[in-house]
Amino acid sequence: MQVQISRWGNSLGLRVPKDIAREVGLAEGDRVEVVAEQGRIVIALARPRYRLADLLVGMTPHDMGGTFDWGEDVGREVVE
Repeated sequence: MQVQISRWGNSLGLRVPKDIAREVGLAEGDRVEVVAEQGRIVIALARPRYRLADLLVGMTPHDMGGTFDWGEDVGREVVE
């Protein structure tokens, strides 16, 4: 499918057709990665960036319980 490139301020932009956006799960407000590879423009959904602080919101030491108790160290993981 061909689309037309348009001026957008000092940059250029293109519209992603609705059926292509739906096929890849792209929605308004999503972030994408844009790279040039061997004379092609590749647009891919950006991977989410997680922050540990955001992932642990609401967690307490009690919630963690024995989460990290895997038993005795063995082999190369033994720390003296």
